[in-house]
Amino acid sequence: MADEWGAVPVPGTGQEIAVAFGKTLKTLRMRAGLGREELGSRLGYSSSTIASFEQGRRIPSPRTVEQADEVLTADGVLSVWKVQLENAQYPAGFPGLVELEKTAIELLHYEKFLVSGLLQTEEYMRAVLAMRRPPLDPDLVERRVASRLRRQKDVFGRRPEPLNSFVLDEVVLRQPYGGKQVLRAQYERLLHIGHQPHTDIQVMPMDREENAGMGGPFTIATRKDGKRFLYFEATHQMTLVAEPEQVTVAAVRFGVIRSQALPPRESLEFIEKLLGEL
Repeated sequence: MADEWGAVPVPGTGQEIAVAFGKTLKTLRMRAGLGREELGSRLGYSSSTIASFEQGRRIPSPRTVEQADEVLTADGVLSVWKVQLENAQYPAGFPGLVELEKTAIELLHYEKFLVSGLLQTEEYMRAVLAMRRPPLDPDLVERRVASRLRRQKDVFGRRPEPLNSFVLDEVVLRQPYGGKQVLRAQYERLLHIGHQPHTDIQVMPMDREENAGMGGPFTIATRKDGKRFLYFEATHQMTLVAEPEQVTVAAVRFGVIRSQALPPRESLEFIEKLLGEL
């Protein structure tokens, strides 16, 4: 069913990819005459972790995949799974945005419910993931945390760094998810990133009589060739849109939202005030 942006969500196959890779790993391990404990010893993991890889319950890092390929003399059979495995760590429909983040020259984010994933501390991530109902499997939580931290590195750790603009509703900053210590660390991270030259963080105060972001959170990513993409979520459905008219409408909306929010300098002062009140 299409939504207000005129797009239809596409289901993902992350779990199926993890299981398929696991079966391949197990087949190659057995062909090499290695037990799980011996393979784990060579890769720096316990036998139970190797079992989790083979059963698709955990996803190995790209480096581990390369090492396993070498140890099992797989001639690239395992290494070809690296990109698919990385994408499998994300919720269905999300990999498209992740790939764009790695090369985008500009990223625009509007958030109404949570601190943007690229800005979250690890403790905040875990607090948010712990609130999911039904509860997430512990292995899935670990994959989500690892993948989110990797996304942050891909955006803030590369050069040249993209131009980043975040607008967060004030209520997002006042929700004490995880407790005061988690919130304190989150404020400190926002202040650190907000002072970086390529990043603007703005706050949409609750006392604003107008807010063009009532339609919900969204992200706009711009590639080097100038093409823009719109990403948004609705009831855990992740959708990436490339249709120019829809993206343009979202970009105009973001411009209005940004004009209604506090300017970057005042926003950082606002966050400093919240930090001082804890």
